Amino acid sequence: MAVIVGVALLLGATPFSLWGQTPPAKTPPPNKQPAPATKKTSKPAKKKAPRPRAQKAPTPDRIREIQAALAQKGFYEGEPNGKWDARSVEAMKKFQGANGLAETGKFDAKSLQKLGLGSEVAGAAAPRTPANGTKPQ
Repeated sequence: MAVIVGVALLLGATPFSLWGQTPPAKTPPPNKQPAPATKKTSKPAKKKAPRPRAQKAPTPDRIREIQAALAQKGFYEGEPNGKWDARSVEAMKKFQGANGLAETGKFDAKSLQKLGLGSEVAGAAAPRTPANGTKPQ
């Protein structure tokens, strides 16, 4: 019988299975804490929607403002209508040429700055980090 038990143990049987008993439940050693269960979430992490890369079209009010500034400087003829039409493009080209800018007919940052409608630093250079290391706002 000892030989049969030895062979059975070598083949993967447990002493409990040989006599029809169930093994006792495993308990962790007294000095070890069981590992905490990790909480799994079923929802994937939400991704932020990408920002649109293109600049949005100006409003009719902004176009009227640009047309009025061109008219005040003598480059736009007629009543500002809020539509960037061929007359507006020609007026902008004339204004740009008179001010040493590329004559594109588009209202870019430098053209708006010359008209008095843009930022003082728009189109001048990329933002730089100040000497104190803080981020520009």
